[in-house]
Amino acid sequence: MLDDPMDRDYPRPSPAEPGGGPGGPGGHDGGRPVRKDEIELEERGLYIESWLPERRSRRRPLLFVHGELTGSWLWERWLRSLAGRGWEGHALNLRNHYWSKTADPATLSFDTYLDDVVAGIERLGPDPVVIGHGMGGLLVLKAAAERTGVAGLVLVDAELPADLRPPVKPHVVRDVPVAYGRAVLGWDTLPEKLQRENRDLTLDDVLRIQHLLGQKPRESGRARADMLAGVPVARALLENVPRLVIGSGLDGSAAAVAAERLASWLGAEHEQYGAHSHYGLVVGTESHRQVTDRVRAFLETHHL
Repeated sequence: MLDDPMDRDYPRPSPAEPGGGPGGPGGHDGGRPVRKDEIELEERGLYIESWLPERRSRRRPLLFVHGELTGSWLWERWLRSLAGRGWEGHALNLRNHYWSKTADPATLSFDTYLDDVVAGIERLGPDPVVIGHGMGGLLVLKAAAERTGVAGLVLVDAELPADLRPPVKPHVVRDVPVAYGRAVLGWDTLPEKLQRENRDLTLDDVLRIQHLLGQKPRESGRARADMLAGVPVARALLENVPRLVIGSGLDGSAAAVAAERLASWLGAEHEQYGAHSHYGLVVGTESHRQVTDRVRAFLETHHL
């Protein structure tokens, strides 16, 4: 059985690590050389993994926010690709995730995660671009609408806000465990089965995701219950912020319908990837490329 990644001594990226060849540890995907750095928000116990162009540019910094049970590792391919093309990228680890400080999941909630996201945005300076996946998408949406200024917003298979969620029965919210692991996400099964269900992922992709999702209950049940009950978002406050919604799945699937509804509700640009899975949008060896190209076009169009 695989060991738990949270219990391993993972090497952290060294500051100013020189760029390597394309696709290498400090490398790039056909762009400029990349170096790695880190930001620690010690008062909150947060670790931010940074991938930077070797030469600074005037482009807006990007803050990436992961979803349930993941961490900055989720964004590695996006970070490399966009840094190689001139954007500095900073991937936040929420409390009790990956390299950030361990905490009791029972003490965490959607609001405590939201505070982490706001702290990350404010650390990068005025008006960065924020990008979120899954739960991270709802977190950056809420933060951008109500807590702090951003220059742009990219939501990748994001959880829906209260206005777009169907009513949920109280017992469904009550039955969420205090803490949960990858089984709740459907990832505690045979890798070959997961690869068949997520055809844009290689078996190596699946093994990496499954391993890094961990095995022990690590995620905050309160945060999941908060999302199920409905997190309100004041969308009117985002009218002047460029917005892009990205979805996975074929037309008519639950994920595709959710992305379409979110884009319509926000008045946002919308891109749907029918052959992509939830994680394939971000970590797929090949499938991530098409998505990062679309995000890059969005950033360039809006001069971000």
